[in-house]
Amino acid sequence: MTDGQKLLIGEAARRADLNPKTIRFYEEIGLIAPTGRTTSGYRLFDEEGVSRLAFIRKAQALGFTLAEIREILALRDVGSMPCDHVEVKINQKVGSIEERIAELEQLKASLTTLLERWKEAEAASAAVCPQIEGA
Repeated sequence: MTDGQKLLIGEAARRADLNPKTIRFYEEIGLIAPTGRTTSGYRLFDEEGVSRLAFIRKAQALGFTLAEIREILALRDVGSMPCDHVEVKINQKVGSIEERIAELEQLKASLTTLLERWKEAEAASAAVCPQIEGA
């Protein structure tokens, strides 16, 4: 794309590896705005818009919510580099992931114990399933 060249939404979507419907949704919730429209009303995007779309896609792939992405983009839109804010968010996400891993390890241990006791519980009477009710 040359300087100043505008892309229709389909081409912008292709370059950002997104669906045009997704871009329309991002526009609707205020994450992006087209740089203009054709005389027929088609949305136009420039290179900065395509880069913004790619950022949104990558941030989502890293687990950022659309609300968090909106915060980051708002900081950038007022001229601030949002990296300090992003670092705080990443640290929070890592902490949440570590908590979730601990919860999943505990669940795995409980299920493993349940399987180890499976044969013992088979003969027991229960309303539905003795293995679960005896856990």
